[in-house]
Amino acid sequence: MGRAAVSNWRRRYADFPTPVGGTPTSPSFDAQEVEHWLRRHGRLHQTSIEQQAWRHIESYQPAAHISDVLGIVGAHLLARAARPDDSGDNPPTPRQLVARLRALDATLATMVSDVLPRQWTAQLTALLRSADQLSSARGAESAFEYLHSQYVSSAQSVSGLAGTPESVADVMVTVAGVGTHTFDFTSGTGSILRMAADRALRTGATTRCFAQEINPQYALITSLRLWFVHLRAQQAGHRTPPPVVHVGDSLLADALPDLRADLVVANFPFGIHDWGHDRLAYDPRWAYGLPPRTEPELAWVQHALAHLSPNGTAVVLMPPATASRPAGRRIRAELIRRHALRAIIALPAGLMPPTNIGLHIWVLTQPDPQHPHVGELLFVDATASTGEDLTDTIGAAWAAYQSHHYAQAPGVHRTIAAIDLLDDEVDLTPQRHVPQPTELTAEPARIIANLSDFDHLLEQLRHSLPAVHQTDTAPLRQAPHADIADLIRSGSISVHRTATRRRAANATVNTRVLTAADIMSGGPATGYTVRATDEPPGPRVRADDILISVIGHRINARVATSEQLDAELGPGTQLIRVDTTRFDPWFIAGVISRTDNLRIAGRAASTINGAARIDIKRLTIPVMPLSQQQDYGQAFRKLAEFRTALDRITGSGAVLARDIVDGLTTGTLGLTPSVTALRATDTDATG
Repeated sequence: MGRAAVSNWRRRYADFPTPVGGTPTSPSFDAQEVEHWLRRHGRLHQTSIEQQAWRHIESYQPAAHISDVLGIVGAHLLARAARPDDSGDNPPTPRQLVARLRALDATLATMVSDVLPRQWTAQLTALLRSADQLSSARGAESAFEYLHSQYVSSAQSVSGLAGTPESVADVMVTVAGVGTHTFDFTSGTGSILRMAADRALRTGATTRCFAQEINPQYALITSLRLWFVHLRAQQAGHRTPPPVVHVGDSLLADALPDLRADLVVANFPFGIHDWGHDRLAYDPRWAYGLPPRTEPELAWVQHALAHLSPNGTAVVLMPPATASRPAGRRIRAELIRRHALRAIIALPAGLMPPTNIGLHIWVLTQPDPQHPHVGELLFVDATASTGEDLTDTIGAAWAAYQSHHYAQAPGVHRTIAAIDLLDDEVDLTPQRHVPQPTELTAEPARIIANLSDFDHLLEQLRHSLPAVHQTDTAPLRQAPHADIADLIRSGSISVHRTATRRRAANATVNTRVLTAADIMSGGPATGYTVRATDEPPGPRVRADDILISVIGHRINARVATSEQLDAELGPGTQLIRVDTTRFDPWFIAGVISRTDNLRIAGRAASTINGAARIDIKRLTIPVMPLSQQQDYGQAFRKLAEFRTALDRITGSGAVLARDIVDGLTTGTLGLTPSVTALRATDTDATG
């Protein structure tokens, strides 16, 4: 529920529960008390078992302990899964829970005991009972994975967790393959390791997982998630040793110095310059050179290689700058010379924070001292791949590279001899080494036809602007204004957005939705979103709806076109619905799009490009008779169509210029003498 709703209920109802913590301006309440009050007043909406269980965790107080609470729930569910016959109406006491976990693993029991209270509070008892209900509905492991997914997506601001998305983990595990020992030395909450263990088990194999994590709460969650997979392996008849999870700084206090794993996978923290450079100056792990203080990622890479078996593979996530920064040039060159670095893969931007940067994956192997250090590096540019084919694209490239029949795919992947990379820069950025296809984008005859079409577009554009003149008495200038917030309260205007999607744990639906780019182009829905099957769809676009982006550098409101009707509103977009007996939609769209309105309606957004979050309720609109609104609306509509045509001409002109340059430089197009040149020729001839 929102803060505004709680604030209103507190003012209007004397029996609303009193705060149990927080501050006077930001109080916190007991979730159970509020739930009972809502049920008493008939305001409690029906929620799923999943939502109820997560609500108990999300609303736990103090909020700083949310990670510990998730660990307690996971430990409780794991104990239930290990001994299903012991299930009862009441949860076991903390002492009983530790005893049951000690029967599984003493180290796990000790980790759990560190976060358990002496006895359950009413808040924790309700939470554990809710978790039991969720476990009964979908199984203990699935229940915990659902709660973990909610924790990762909803608790980042509290926990600081930057998890590895499933799409990225899937790529890393696919490239790594399957081995008997898998190690992640910065495991977070264990997403990559769990996927590796789960995939091995599904293929009929098993892998023993080893992890180290500096955050004790994350280490506990890692251990619990791996133990759930381990229980499944035992139930399938596999007699593999249990997972091993240690707490500590992997660089400064390596808990597994003698471990040599078949697979090493890691998404380590980037850009931490206080990583122990001075204390580790003579560390034996720096076989490829002492990492500069400003290159902690190259320290992590060498740590991965130090834990790799002779035939093993390491797959690590890297910031793109590490492939080209001058400070790391010598170590990159040494990794190439000794054939430790095998592939660099460029991922699309937006897969994970920071969202504006496309990260890299480095694939490494332990050099074989019995063979000369020769070979080629694989470069993969997957920046144009989508979430649906990302794993297939990268997996196919890596499989082809490992085979004896490799063939490059222009614009996607190619191999380069190691000797050709050892120049003064040793720049390993994939986009630099994977050239795009060189064929022309258009045939010469098509370019000539496009020139004619472009002239026609320019002619249309010249006559599309409305006729205007200078005046001091325009009706719009003298009209009074009304607050949109008041008009929303009166019901004559409404604003709709798509609700934030929760991460779907099981069945999902892919839905085509209208994007911000679709709004500007006036075209049909081209985007898509993923939602759980039990989630309602977003608002549908109706005739006369006014569409606008939630975030932007200016306000560009457009009335929905015929191609956009009945489309589902996508993330980052909003619509304004007006009473057409009182307001002309194009008039409202035009006055809202006034340049100065961004200063009034814009709020700072969490982006790095200066865009603002647009709050329509902050604006006012002129009050005019409907007939006058319609006159202005026709002009605003023409101007919107003019901007759309101008954008289309700009794009077409850029493509046309590029095609002409390509045609001239390849010799498929020739220069036509200009009129001036012809006249000069005639003058020379008569002279």
